[in-house]
Amino acid sequence: MKNFISVNDVENIDALVAKALHFKESPLANINLGKNKKIGLLFLNPSLRTRISTQIAAQNLGTEAIVFNIDKEGWALEFAEGAIMNGTTVEHVKDAAPLLGTYFNIICIRTFPSLKNRSDDYAETVINAFIKYAGVPIVSLESATLHPLQSLTDIITIKENMPEGRRPKIVLSWAPHIKPLPQCVANSFAQWINKWGQADFVITHPDGYALDTQFTEGAEISHHQEEALANADFVYVKNWSSYNNYGAMPPVTGNWMPDAKKMAITNQAKIMHCLPVRRNVELSDEVLDSPDSLVTQQGSNRVWAAQAVLAELLQSI
Repeated sequence: MKNFISVNDVENIDALVAKALHFKESPLANINLGKNKKIGLLFLNPSLRTRISTQIAAQNLGTEAIVFNIDKEGWALEFAEGAIMNGTTVEHVKDAAPLLGTYFNIICIRTFPSLKNRSDDYAETVINAFIKYAGVPIVSLESATLHPLQSLTDIITIKENMPEGRRPKIVLSWAPHIKPLPQCVANSFAQWINKWGQADFVITHPDGYALDTQFTEGAEISHHQEEALANADFVYVKNWSSYNNYGAMPPVTGNWMPDAKKMAITNQAKIMHCLPVRRNVELSDEVLDSPDSLVTQQGSNRVWAAQAVLAELLQSI
């Protein structure tokens, strides 16, 4: 593994999941792997689980993780080639990234889409610039289009709760929100589940909320939530804004928030959400607080997903 940007960087998903579960059993099994190494965690937007879990993962591998909030503590970065920097940007990524590459053995970076210009967001300018100029492995802590560490975590959690002796049905369900959110988590989850190939996979969303087909190909798409939920073993709940009418929130008819009544038609499905979650908007209290909720387990597994990825990269440098 040279970088960790998407599932396409992973040769064997099951092997990476097994490594993560090994670390869950023995967190300090490779405590000397990162000795005398440094990992930079660069944030262009807020984080709770991603930041803390990656710091713990690095510590478990014996390496130092240094956090830098670029959006609050650093200079405004320029990414355009040939830019005449007489505006608000102060430092070009062509100068910043190579320097950071001399400070760190691995750079992990979290960025966020503008939700204004789809072409710019889906070009993944920030992540790709660091890959081009930093000269060290790059890990996505979430990008404009994908959240691979979250998706690896999700498969780890599903693996721990798989029904015995049969292929599970996994449903990714759109849910309401008070503001437009990016497609990152939904894109990534669809991409990983499709490549994993060990479940019947359905994506359900209202009209106007179709995701980019490059990520959903292989999934069944349904605009009828209750039909999709029938006999589901796992229900992953997430909001996202429109891809086609980029960043918009087309009007939705009916109630799309999963509640106990809707969950009753599932196969006592396990509920998943990446957090943070807007209670009683995206998911009801009764579902989130039920014994079938996996959200805390998911959040906890973020450590082991990050540790497995960092270990793979440390072994290659």
